[in-house]
Amino acid sequence: MDNDIKVRRTDRRWSQAELAEALGVSRQTVIAIEKGRYDPSLPLAFRISTVLGAPIEQIFTPGPESEQG
Repeated sequence: MDNDIKVRRTDRRWSQAELAEALGVSRQTVIAIEKGRYDPSLPLAFRISTVLGAPIEQIFTPGPESEQG
């Protein structure tokens, strides 16, 4: 799954640590999600959506591995 969390975070001039604190997760979790190494749980995805002020479907999009061919 792809996401634009890093762009949205940096647009707000938040550090990874600040976003992590707002989400109630570790900075390492934010790093892993931003890099696409970890897909958040649905409750965490909703928290991300709320904190970043955008619908989940605008933040997260299916990646190439999700497409069926």
